[in-house]
Amino acid sequence: MTQVSITAEPRSDFGKGAARRSRRAGLVPAVIYGHGQEIQHVALPDHDLALALRKPGVVLEVTFEGKTVLAAPRDVQRDPVRRILEHVDLVVVSKKEAEAIAVAAEEHAAELAAEDAHMLEVGTAETTEDVEGDAAEAAAAAETTEA
Repeated sequence: MTQVSITAEPRSDFGKGAARRSRRAGLVPAVIYGHGQEIQHVALPDHDLALALRKPGVVLEVTFEGKTVLAAPRDVQRDPVRRILEHVDLVVVSKKEAEAIAVAAEEHAAELAAEDAHMLEVGTAETTEDVEGDAAEAAAAAETTEA
């Protein structure tokens, strides 16, 4: 299971100005919700979060205010030009759900690898046929120019 530990800071300021101040400080505004739990507004370190979100099927172990919560990213908002993280919605998951997410991510990765291997085989076969056909055409053209 791909699980990353990350420490969050509680957020009490809201709005555009507060979010911009958080981002300048190297933090990404986030919301944690789900499983009948009260909504938690937090700020996560942007570099650590960006590295974690690169992993497929990641589950974050978020620690804040002395408690730890398992959460999966539900929605990630990025700046369309600079591609920096602007906001993240995290949904609380149980350990069983976290394991299911990991299994699904592994299956998806295996499917993609098999598809890539197939595309390489098909692409190689087509390329070989193209090269052989081009060589035959060149030989035929050489024979006609010699005659």
